[in-house]
Amino acid sequence: MRIRILISTALILSVILSCPISGKATSKPYPYMINPFLTNVDVLLDVGHGGIDSGTLHGDVYEKDINLEMGKITYSLLREKGLRVLLNRMDDYALSSENLWFRNRSRHLKDLAQRSHLANEIRPKIVISLHVNWATNTRARGPVVLHQKSDSSKQLATSLQRSLNHLYTTETAPVYGKTYFLLKHIQVPAVIVEMGFISNEQDREQMMQPQKQRQLAEAISVGILAYLKKEPAH
Repeated sequence: MRIRILISTALILSVILSCPISGKATSKPYPYMINPFLTNVDVLLDVGHGGIDSGTLHGDVYEKDINLEMGKITYSLLREKGLRVLLNRMDDYALSSENLWFRNRSRHLKDLAQRSHLANEIRPKIVISLHVNWATNTRARGPVVLHQKSDSSKQLATSLQRSLNHLYTTETAPVYGKTYFLLKHIQVPAVIVEMGFISNEQDREQMMQPQKQRQLAEAISVGILAYLKKEPAH
């Protein structure tokens, strides 16, 4: 059943992503947007990078693959908790290739514009963008959560950072991601979760070893659930 849910979600998203829309993303939603499955989403998991865009890397270990695996595990855990969850990438492909409306030669900007527009069309309660960090200093380690200017985004980041710090035994504070495209353009509470440093051996193990991947996904889920429980009803 879970596999069928994932496949149907991918098909729904592929319909939205392939529709030409205005560059300013101001066109009215298409009729299928009133589907309750799309208009009552609790969490949109933004799976960073994909396809030609590997993200950061260490040898033959690519960020895009870690993001996808962690997205799928987190999706399953949140579904088990009864949340309505969507993934915006189900396989190894670039969202920029599906963007037919953003008139810019930059593949990177087309990718980010596609992700933010999708979030703004679906309007979930929250958006969690999954990524992996890198540093020249291989001792740099631990999760970092970046947030928007809004109080709600900061509260979400604080909840996630607290849960992730507990897993990693770190004391990192969430960071205001002022210059990040997604955080500037997504119109609902959103955060970027840098799940660890691919350049650090301990973090790589946390993000790649199956049992530890589940621990990481559980920490992310705990942070999400703690925030949603405090969120006022609309």
